[in-house]
Amino acid sequence: MNRKFLFVFAALMALGALAVPGSAQDEVNISHYFSGELNQDNLNTIMSGFTEATGIAVIDSPIGHEDFKTGILAGVAAGVLPDVFSYWAGARVQFVVDAGALQPIDELWDAAGLDDVVPAGVADAATIYNGSRYFIPFNIHYAAFFYNPKVWAEASIDVPDTWDGLLEAFAAFEAQGIDPIALGSQFRWPGQFWFDYLLLRTAGPDYRAALMAGDASYEDAEVVRAMEMWKELIDAGYFVDGANAYDWVDAADQVANGDAAVTLMGTWIGGYWKGQDLVPGEDYDFFDFPEIDMVPQAGVGPIDGWVMTTTANAESAGALLEYLINDVDTQTLWNTSYGSLSPNVNVDPMVYDVVAAKAGASIANAAVYAFNYDLATTPPVAECGLDMFSAFMDDSSDIAGTLATTQACAVEGFAQ
Repeated sequence: MNRKFLFVFAALMALGALAVPGSAQDEVNISHYFSGELNQDNLNTIMSGFTEATGIAVIDSPIGHEDFKTGILAGVAAGVLPDVFSYWAGARVQFVVDAGALQPIDELWDAAGLDDVVPAGVADAATIYNGSRYFIPFNIHYAAFFYNPKVWAEASIDVPDTWDGLLEAFAAFEAQGIDPIALGSQFRWPGQFWFDYLLLRTAGPDYRAALMAGDASYEDAEVVRAMEMWKELIDAGYFVDGANAYDWVDAADQVANGDAAVTLMGTWIGGYWKGQDLVPGEDYDFFDFPEIDMVPQAGVGPIDGWVMTTTANAESAGALLEYLINDVDTQTLWNTSYGSLSPNVNVDPMVYDVVAAKAGASIANAAVYAFNYDLATTPPVAECGLDMFSAFMDDSSDIAGTLATTQACAVEGFAQ
């Protein structure tokens, strides 16, 4: 029995423990990836509050972030799913909707008055699939360069606002013996933000959307250019050695400890650092990925949320979904502890720390908000790209061969 099968089997067993078709009105079975450093303690508080408010029990089975991705897809294929599970807006929800595994929530949405709770831009981008609503947003994240301001001050290096300025800053840190870029790509996905931003800042959002949909090729000149720019940073020695041996938490620690200047990561890193008693704005901050070419400037990040499966009791599961978005105290607790922004307009903007508030401004100022790579293309194709990003960090010598392999994989992936 190989290791991958064991992971899938274990995830299915966990999901299977929750999958109770037609479950009772007084309970909801859930699964999610909010475990460990991803705010599980506060989610437990939220679920306890829901039970106290409604009398509906929540039977919870969190799964580790990486195993969850495989487990849900295996659960969809096997018809073994909980009543409600967390997921990421975009192509992943679309994939599960197309598989016939989810209940639409249009009636719930209207009855709860959620048009007055969730901004139209967020609702339109994240909740509607095949003409119906299927997704309840829970939080919004933003990817940017996170850094330790004290390290930059001690190095006498200014935070850049141009691409050339960023390269100059990297060279200056390298000269002082500080790794310019921390990257923990052990589980592949952290590398995607480099691909996303380099492509978005050079080819623009429309081209990137075409690539994500299979209407452009990984062998196009636009992709080649983005990969060449990434290779230049690798060849310059700007990334920490052995990036694929670290995970994103390791990279966060390297920045916090002053061993590296920046890490390109989502705002959940702020939730992790808060758990380490670091102070927003003093011990950590961020700056936007700078403009490279004159194309519409896109922000990148995920919208996390919840979906309801076809076997769920719509009354009890729907009550939980409504509570998770509509209860202001729940939204406030979750987002202020997770480094994220609330999709509920009734959350007081004054509750956000200085870094989270700054992220909100960056999202508002972006011409386009784009889901990160593995949420913007289908799961089978996302696997092709994630493999490419990881392999590229180990060996960037053959861009043409790397992209040819990825394009062939993507063609096969889109055919699934």
